[in-house]
Amino acid sequence: MLRMIRSNFVRSTVKTCSAGLRTTRLCFATMKYLNQQEAIAIDEELFNDYKFSVDQLMELAGLSCAHVVADAYTPSSLKSNKVLVCCGPGNNGGDGLVAARHLSLMGYDPYVYYPKRTEKCLFVNLQHQAESMGIVVSADCPRSEWVDEEFGLIIDALFGFSFKPPVRESFMPIMSVLQNSKVPIVSVDIPSGWNVETGPLGECAISPACLISLTAPKLCAKHLQNARHYLGGRFVPKTLEAKYCLDLPSYEGNNLFVKL
Repeated sequence: MLRMIRSNFVRSTVKTCSAGLRTTRLCFATMKYLNQQEAIAIDEELFNDYKFSVDQLMELAGLSCAHVVADAYTPSSLKSNKVLVCCGPGNNGGDGLVAARHLSLMGYDPYVYYPKRTEKCLFVNLQHQAESMGIVVSADCPRSEWVDEEFGLIIDALFGFSFKPPVRESFMPIMSVLQNSKVPIVSVDIPSGWNVETGPLGECAISPACLISLTAPKLCAKHLQNARHYLGGRFVPKTLEAKYCLDLPSYEGNNLFVKL
């Protein structure tokens, strides 16, 4: 009798787990991937209709990126806890600056490459906050050999979904470093240099080991190969999700990310 009860319990548990797995897969299968115009429109609605501020969303996005890194690449799993964070001049770069600050509190040693800076108060403050945490913020492009020797991880926060090819000449040196590096790359929202809809471009395609899609995945994410994929940025109002038929997966517990 006891054996029969155990057997029935195991079968019931397997059925429940299988049903949950099917539901999860179905949710991921129906999740919408955004084109460039949809991504821009959603951001505008978050700012204009839902009254989120740029720095508010940037803090939430950067924090979720730091939590993804801590989940996917613990300091002890890396050859070095030093993380090269490559930041561009726009909001994607701001996400990188925020992520670097949080990573410095989570057992990592971030080093920020931030070549093209803006005088906007938000970005000046983000840089100041990072430097106040003891993080080096440099405008000098790191050498490939140094990156491969010193760092355990690279965070690519150069270009976001508003990027339009080609890559500007001033960013080609760092793109070359990312292309040739043996260090795993985590891209924020869009792998830099990729077309937001059609994916990698031949002249400067990088191959991230992990992509963190923010708000909702963009169409280019369908071109990932042998890469981890996370959804971050737990701030999308349900009414906005319904309007754009996003069908986002549920975040579990207090997690700031979902593994896709």
